Amino acid sequence: MSPIIALTANPAAYSFAAMRRRALAFILICSIAAAAAAQIRAPRPPSNRPPAPKLEDGTPNLGSTIPNKGYWAPTQYQDYTAILTEPKEIPYQPWAAALAAERKASGSLYDPNGLCLPPGGPRLMTTPYPMEILQMPHQKRIVMIYEGATHIWRNIYMDGRPHPPAETLTPTWLGHSVGRWEGETLVIDVVGFNEGSWIDMGGKPHTSKLHLVERFTRTDLFTLHYEATIDDPGAYTAPWKLAFDVTWDPDGEIQEYICQENNRWGNRLADQPGKPANP
Repeated sequence: MSPIIALTANPAAYSFAAMRRRALAFILICSIAAAAAAQIRAPRPPSNRPPAPKLEDGTPNLGSTIPNKGYWAPTQYQDYTAILTEPKEIPYQPWAAALAAERKASGSLYDPNGLCLPPGGPRLMTTPYPMEILQMPHQKRIVMIYEGATHIWRNIYMDGRPHPPAETLTPTWLGHSVGRWEGETLVIDVVGFNEGSWIDMGGKPHTSKLHLVERFTRTDLFTLHYEATIDDPGAYTAPWKLAFDVTWDPDGEIQEYICQENNRWGNRLADQPGKPANP
């Protein structure tokens, strides 16, 4: 397990030098073993897992079965080479490979997520804080809420609308999401990203050409299988895919978490000479 780099800390216990040492240790461990770490952990599911629940209309239920109880407990995958399913290596364009290497070598010190800026795309599902999926069939909308990731939410429109025309779409951190059901799987198509976020903590870049397709399948009560296809012709030579499972905690309740409160990463970070603040 690689160490977690805390974004906030008690001022009395905080040591920037220690944080730098942990950051460098994380990079070393990731480069050797591509290890993943979890900041929250759901209880171990029973060996005989109940089937995936359904809503009254027969649609898969991706959320709670008991009112106000339960959340999904994501695992932190710091480098997505650990969960890459296709192809065998990240198909970087040369400039993207160089930038990712520079960011990783820095210990991810300029990671926008560390400065309380929103993660986008699959990183929402690998930020190690609880998240919930709220299905609103009458409103034809799904809302995903995240305790971490700067305490944000995302809207997925389920009313059959297309994406707005590219020339009218304002790039945003989370992009524009439209969803549909393919059998038991929720498929979300996302475009319209700005270029402010990193794909993972290892520093993989993306451009505004990023087209993301996500697939959410609840295979049993305790398991949400997540797949993502990253198609960004501005940064990569071909699409690439990742996949992993997220575990349900039936007793969990999302709490208030304010990343900006006492953010020691942002307060103590000093620019290196000749380096931009967010390369």
